[in-house]
Amino acid sequence: MVTQNTVSKKTYTGAQIIVQTLKNLGVDTIFGYPGGVVLSIYDELFKQNDIKHYLVRHEQAAVHAAEGYARVTGKCGVVLVTSGPGAANTVSGIANAYMDGYPLVVLTGQVFKNLIGTDAFQEINIVDITKTCTKAGYQVTDIKTLESSLKDAFHCALSGKRGPVVVDIAKNVFSEQTSLQPSIKYEDNKKLPYDYEIQDILNEIISASKPVVVTGGGLIHSRSNKELHEFVKSLNLPVVTTMMGIGSFPQNDENYIGMIGIFGQNSANETLRNSDLILSFGARFNDRITCCFKKEELSKKFIQIDINPEEISRVIPAYKSINSDIKYVLEKLNEIINNNNYTTNYTKWLEEIRTYKKSDIKREPISNKLQSYEVIQAIYKYTKDMEPIVTTEVGQHQLWTAQNFKFNTCGKFLTSGGSGTMGFGLPAAIGASIGTKKQPVICIAGDGSIQMNEQELATCVDYELPVKIFIMNNGYLGMVRQLQQKGFNERYSQTKISNPDFIKLANAYGIKAERVNNSSEINEALNRAFSVNEPYIIDFIIEPFEVV
Repeated sequence: MVTQNTVSKKTYTGAQIIVQTLKNLGVDTIFGYPGGVVLSIYDELFKQNDIKHYLVRHEQAAVHAAEGYARVTGKCGVVLVTSGPGAANTVSGIANAYMDGYPLVVLTGQVFKNLIGTDAFQEINIVDITKTCTKAGYQVTDIKTLESSLKDAFHCALSGKRGPVVVDIAKNVFSEQTSLQPSIKYEDNKKLPYDYEIQDILNEIISASKPVVVTGGGLIHSRSNKELHEFVKSLNLPVVTTMMGIGSFPQNDENYIGMIGIFGQNSANETLRNSDLILSFGARFNDRITCCFKKEELSKKFIQIDINPEEISRVIPAYKSINSDIKYVLEKLNEIINNNNYTTNYTKWLEEIRTYKKSDIKREPISNKLQSYEVIQAIYKYTKDMEPIVTTEVGQHQLWTAQNFKFNTCGKFLTSGGSGTMGFGLPAAIGASIGTKKQPVICIAGDGSIQMNEQELATCVDYELPVKIFIMNNGYLGMVRQLQQKGFNERYSQTKISNPDFIKLANAYGIKAERVNNSSEINEALNRAFSVNEPYIIDFIIEPFEVV
């Protein structure tokens, strides 16, 4: 439902309306890259101080940075780019945010209204291009719909399962004039589950012999880690997570078993396989998980809680489900438990789970060269009291981080899950650093994926962002090489890569850097990296043929 107030009589240009509306919506940060079509907006940004614009070096990086900002702040990330190639360069970032469910509004310039559809210079139909990876897309060709389209876009991005929205604005709109529209308020009409539905699910859990809680990215979105912890401890339940759910439950807690899926812990997969009830909080169960199980192992008693109605029974048929915000459901579960004397005894089940731990792979060095797990474990041990935000690029190093770095606080692990986008980690770290300001931010990267957006080192320098970049350098596109090792009889086609000298590259940008070749050098290098309040790169030369 929409309510309206009185109309303002003062007139504004479209460019002024955009900036004023963004202010009214609480926006204080924009990531972008200018171009001819959107210069009117940039001119208005120049005239004010309430919104800070961060200039990146590539439009894809602007979107990843906005997502990193959204992940750590809970706000909507905002991107501003020009038409044509500027808009097209945002697609990978938009798809990434869509798959992992983070709110963005991407403002793109468009050619004049009368030129749309004529293949005009730098014209591209970005709304149609991104239809499959956005929650919504708006093309504004008339100033009268500009303000309402912006407000609708933010409401859409932030409601339900969050995600990216594109607002494409024709150039003529920026100079047209109109008055500001009445203020629009969106009432929260979301349907809440009945108490009896929640009670029914609790009864199923209590009556089960071998229940397990699975948490995914949805639980982190709902910021209900405290409610989850109370619920799990009150019933003494085992917890496993998807990769996107890492950090939703403290990994140093005795009830935490591990990460499920093809690169997860055997003990976590065995716990899921042998349970008699699966309680899923915001987990999508994509193919990286389901490939590890027979269908009947997941569908016996699958109880699903998810804010996205389309997710219910999409992959696994739900025995019972609740389409709701996870935080509300957990609050209600805890309220019912606290008001009643429920007793559970999962001692035998938890003892059985502990025996699964014996099947977890114990990492051993495969050569006398530096091993990835040595590096990741050393970084974790050094930084655990700092509770840093950790972003990753995509590849072996991403999974080594998920396996060896312990996250005991919610929202500290920023990685590209659903899309697996190389080039995500560094700009995401930039956005996270801007969003958190004082909190340490680490980017763990591979030597291949860091080169996707290495130009953003300039952004780190320009805005004095103390991001620490740790490169796992094995001279290969390691994840692909690993697949070739077994699946293609070691025919390493196009996966051995040449790299720049990362130390010289860092120095060219004015960033301090050093190289580490053995484990005895790690701590001293980390000391130097964290002793300065500025960007720092450590190039770790690791064993080339180590596998995940």
